[in-house]
Order: sequence, then structure tokens, then C-alpha cells
Amino acid sequence: EMEAKYTRKMQALRDEMDLRRKTELHELEERKNTQISELMGNHEGAFGAIKNYYNDITAKNLTLINLLKEQVEDLKKKEAVLEKEKAEVLLQNKELTGPLQESQELVAELKKKLVHYYRDKEALMNSKAHLKITQKELKDLQWEHEVLEQRFSKVQAERDELYQKFTRAINEVQQKTGFKNLLLERKLHGLHSLLEQKEVELSEVVTAANLSPSALSLVSHKLEDVLNSKNATIQDLQLQLARVCKAHNDMLQTFEAKLTAFGIPLDNLGFQPLSFPFPGQ
Repeated sequence: EMEAKYTRKMQALRDEMDLRRKTELHELEERKNTQISELMGNHEGAFGAIKNYYNDITAKNLTLINLLKEQVEDLKKKEAVLEKEKAEVLLQNKELTGPLQESQELVAELKKKLVHYYRDKEALMNSKAHLKITQKELKDLQWEHEVLEQRFSKVQAERDELYQKFTRAINEVQQKTGFKNLLLERKLHGLHSLLEQKEVELSEVVTAANLSPSALSLVSHKLEDVLNSKNATIQDLQLQLARVCKAHNDMLQTFEAKLTAFGIPLDNLGFQPLSFPFPGQ
């Protein structure tokens, strides 16, 4: 039963496929016939168009050939006329050869002069440009010169004013420093004299009083305290004197450096600045 069932199915499928194949073959035949008809129609149309095209070309070529024949005849006539004119021109050329050679030599000479002219013209333009640049540089230099002269005058005035100020300051500082040093030296000398006098008086008092060793030791300690105090005062005065001398010398060095910077010789001061030695030198 299964074999009969599938045999029937296979037969039905085979019939269906045969029918479909026949249908497709019929459709394919119809399309092929349609395309053949279209191609034949297209080919006939193209053949007609080509035939007409070449007929037109042939007619145009015949017309062109006739036209060219006429033109050739006209050209032959013109050629004959030109031959005659050529002979005349050759004769004229022979007659003009001499003047032409002279003209060519004149043109060559004029070309050389023209080259020299362009060269001289270019050199002149370069000279003018260089002259303009030089004139501009000259104006700039003149302006800078004027500015420098004004600055020089201003610096010279400042230098003179600074020179006068420094001169006055040097005189004032020398006067003040000299006076202060003199006072300090006198004070120091007075303290030394006073110390010597006190030592002499102390010796006389000790000798006259005939003090005991303990009293003498006490007096010696008090005297040492007084001497230490006086020595400290002397050292302070010496330090002050050293500071004043150093400040004075520093001021002199600064003044000399300023004069050198402004280009003023030290001999122009009219006096020799006094440089104080430090204590102990």
C-alpha cells in the first residue's frame, strides 16, 4: 500500500513537473519569438537608417567633389597669377637685397645699443634705489645724531649737577668726619691722660695710706672694674671711629666710581680726597 501510495504521488508529481516544463517551454518559445521579431524589426530599421545615412554621405560627397573640382580650377588660376607675382617679387627681392643687408646691419647695431641702454637703465634704477636707501639711512642717522646730542647735553648737565653735588657732599662729609674724628681722638686722649692720672693718684693713695693687703685687694678690684669700664668705653669709641672711617672710605670709593662712569678724571676735582686709615693701621 505504501509503495502504491508513493508510486501514485510520484506519478502525480511527474505529471505536474511535465506540465510545468511544457508551460515554461511554451513561454520561453514565445519570448524567443518575440525577441527575434523585435531584433528583426530593429535590424531592418537600423539597416534602413544606415542605408539612408550612406546615401546622404554619397550625395554629399558627390556635391563636395564637384565643389572641390571648381575650387581646384580656381586654385590653378590663382596659382598661375601667384607664379607671375612670385617672379615679380623675386626680381624686387634681388633689387632690395643690398638695402636689406644694410638695414640688417643697422638693426644689429641698434640692438647692441638697446642692450647697453637697458643695462645702463637698470644700473641707473639700482643707483636711484640705493640713493633712496642711503638718503633714508642718512635721515635716520641725522635724527639719531640729534637725539644723541640732546641726550648728551642732558647727561652732561646731569653730570655737572652731580659733580657739584658730590663736591659739596665730599666737602661736607670731610668736614663733619674730620671734626668728629678730632673730637673722638681728643676724647680718647683725655681718657688716656685721665687714666694715667688716676693710676698715679691711686699709687700715691696706696703708699700714703699704707693699706692692708685685703683693703689693697678690694681697692684693686674696684680699680680694675673702673678700668674695665673705661676700656670698654675706649673700645666703643674705637669701633665708632672705625665705622666712621669705613663709611667715609666707602663713600670715596663710590664717588670715584661714579666719576669714572661719567668720564670725569679725578684730577678735575681740584683737591685730593682724604682717606682715613682704620684704627691700628
